[in-house]
Amino acid sequence: MNRSTWMPTQSPVLKIAMVMWLAAAAVAFIAAQRAAGPEEFSDPRTVTIKGYSGDAMEPFLSRDGRYLFFNNLNDPSVNTDLYWAERIDDLTFQFKGEVGGVNTPALEGVASMDRAGAFYFISPRSYDRTASTIYRGRFEAGSVSGVGLVPGVSSGRPGIVNFDAEISADGETLYFVESQFDRHGHPRNAKILFARRSGDAFIRAGESDRVMQSINSRALNYAPATSASGLEIFFTRVDFMGPAIYSASRADTGSPFGPPRKIEAISGFVEAPTISPDGRSLYYHRKEGGHFVICRVTRE
Repeated sequence: MNRSTWMPTQSPVLKIAMVMWLAAAAVAFIAAQRAAGPEEFSDPRTVTIKGYSGDAMEPFLSRDGRYLFFNNLNDPSVNTDLYWAERIDDLTFQFKGEVGGVNTPALEGVASMDRAGAFYFISPRSYDRTASTIYRGRFEAGSVSGVGLVPGVSSGRPGIVNFDAEISADGETLYFVESQFDRHGHPRNAKILFARRSGDAFIRAGESDRVMQSINSRALNYAPATSASGLEIFFTRVDFMGPAIYSASRADTGSPFGPPRKIEAISGFVEAPTISPDGRSLYYHRKEGGHFVICRVTRE
């Protein structure tokens, strides 16, 4: 039957039914696209930090996109400290020096910050006494004041280490990694959990295991990074092929994250993602010839 002769002879009821069916099909298609996860990233490029030539690891882009925080080589052979740089463009930052008020002879790394300037980082400086590693203070003009331990997160058990953390954009949720280390100082496991703000402290969320069920595989899962909306999470997972960066999404902040997907555009020895405020650029560190650099991939 010729479609051009068939369509005009349909009844009004049939035409309405056809329109409703097409609308339902469109809604179903959009829902399927959303369920499939975020759009793919592509075009990996190396970031330039003008005035800095050392190793750059554990990047964090501030929630307004203005500052890039990072630490140098995370290795016992060096003194690992926190640094910052100011944005020139998406692939170029101007080195500004050490983050004031945070660095000690112990390791300091894994910076994050909420929209209000509350600055969080990891340091084992008091672990022997407190079994805690997550610190915070107030960032302003390149320096952090009022540095102290974040209460309510650590399990307080020797051998259990929180070696990564990120504060949400609104400052109300602290994502952190909990890991049991062996006697040689290597993580036996690593899972991502979160705690909710309660006054000046945080309380571990009882729904962590449910919300993070698809994220916390038997592999090592660490270095969480969340979008401004809290609907996407990016993280590192180590399997027999080495570390890779994954992403997962959810419909609302009360729901569990869906199945994670490996970001195929990111290859090599890669870790520690951080997402731009508009959600279009994902930064991470990559090992290139024995040297760690910060790279970026993008999506439309």
